[in-house]
Amino acid sequence: MRLLIVEDEAKLAALLARGLRETGHAVDLADTGEEALWRAGSAAYDAVVLDVGLPTIDGFETCRRLRADGVRTPVLMLTARGEVEDRIAGLDGGADDYLVKPFDFGELEARLRALVRRGPVSAAVVLRAGPLRLDPAARRAWHGDAELDLSQKEFALLEVLLRRAGEALDRRALLEAAWDDAYDPRSNVVDVYVGYLRQKVDRPFGTALIATVRGVGYRLDAESEGDGGPDGAAGPKDDGAA
Repeated sequence: MRLLIVEDEAKLAALLARGLRETGHAVDLADTGEEALWRAGSAAYDAVVLDVGLPTIDGFETCRRLRADGVRTPVLMLTARGEVEDRIAGLDGGADDYLVKPFDFGELEARLRALVRRGPVSAAVVLRAGPLRLDPAARRAWHGDAELDLSQKEFALLEVLLRRAGEALDRRALLEAAWDDAYDPRSNVVDVYVGYLRQKVDRPFGTALIATVRGVGYRLDAESEGDGGPDGAAGPKDDGAA
């Protein structure tokens, strides 16, 4: 395997590099997030061992930028932080595994082998469809360059639509994905929140991305453009009454 170790503690980096080289791996070192971004974008690695506590930009941000740059190399986060919140931040930021210091070298190598067997990450951390982008970890969404001000449920509903962009989703599927079983499936809450989303995602931009699919429910049609209304904004695209 060819590995990139991103660690600013020189002694630990040297120990890891020596151990991995002794077991037959090719190892490159970086001691900052900026160098890691350059190296990972310039060479093909089988895996990246990424420390969280880096200077300037930490490991969480480095991982997010790697994924935003299209680097799909498996990432193992290596850190002294063992809190649940930190593990969540690392995994949501695009890491594939998480190992807390101090660790056993054999376990590190075994985890790297497992990551390499899985292969490159196939899905981007930031969801994209047409002009829309949504970052589940940062809880932020954009239409083009404009950030959208969404409530928690609006965000959850848009995330479901983006993850299955182009698919016609019925109300029950949307209700189960964005709400929970406490809601009556006969409730019109989905229709209400689709209306809220259209007011924020479509109307200000003159688009009609959230389509009504007759007899089914709704679909995120990222290629749709509105035809404009009296105020210059597009009305929602409709395939007929659902």
